[in-house]
Amino acid sequence: MTQPQHQPFVFGTEFDASGAVVSSQPTQTVKRVYLAAEVEALVAKARAEAREQTLAELEGVQAMALAEIGQAVGRALPGLARVAHEHRAASADLALAAARIIAGSALEQTPQGPLHEALEALGHEIDATPRLVVRTGGLSDDARGRIEAVCAEAGFTGQVSFRDEAGMESAAFALEWADGRAEYSPEDSARRVGEALAAALAAEGGHAETLNAPEGDA
Repeated sequence: MTQPQHQPFVFGTEFDASGAVVSSQPTQTVKRVYLAAEVEALVAKARAEAREQTLAELEGVQAMALAEIGQAVGRALPGLARVAHEHRAASADLALAAARIIAGSALEQTPQGPLHEALEALGHEIDATPRLVVRTGGLSDDARGRIEAVCAEAGFTGQVSFRDEAGMESAAFALEWADGRAEYSPEDSARRVGEALAAALAAEGGHAETLNAPEGDA
């Protein structure tokens, strides 16, 4: 009599209510022994996966660091613009002070220099007037003679009248003729230059070039 062939019992087999097998999944055995080549392949794979994970983490850290740097630069830019403007203002003040010292030294050497230049420049305006009044202070006879000579060289043929103004600063003067007047004061000139420079710096501060933060920063 032939014996029925039985299938070995497999864990994971499912039965119905009558005991019939519904499904059966063979148990997967875990390999316990590996060849040397297989071990080397597994180690290489593990190393590659670890390297990729490390690189991904480094890229994330780098992106965060760049974002923080960009934000820090963005916060610092307004301060840098303010410092640059203050530096330009201080440099302009220093240059203006140096110019005043140089001009003052030149006026001490030739206090009538501005007056002579004014007479030469006004030659066409005063040549037809009968009388020219020169108001200034501290003129010697030699200085008056030089002024008269400059007037003659400029084409003036009328009378030159001098008015000694004791309260005038050195090198300051006022010229008066029939239909015009011209005056000069070193202090007033220096003040106007300073005001013009301050206005220019203020305008530059209001319309200065904007320092832009790097693109992509929040």
